[in-house]
Amino acid sequence: MIYARVVGRITSTIHHRDMAARKLLVCDKLGPDGKPSGGYVIAIDTVGAGAGETVIILDEGNGARQILGVKDMPVRSVVVGVVDEVATAANLPE
Repeated sequence: MIYARVVGRITSTIHHRDMAARKLLVCDKLGPDGKPSGGYVIAIDTVGAGAGETVIILDEGNGARQILGVKDMPVRSVVVGVVDEVATAANLPE
């Protein structure tokens, strides 16, 4: 799983047939502190995430295809959740 922030969207006019009507998001990877850690991921949106939102990305092809329900799709990464809040060790209840 990758912790990331959505920074943009990719649009293409020519793509694999299984990619039709799917939204591709550009996401900056984040460290545990919520700050950019370097690098990015392009992921298929499955939850309706938008620009500026913090998300969780599954970065494993077989799992991504299972989530999308497509056996032979050329995919590796999918957004599987939008983060509402991050609890750190300092503010977790005992």
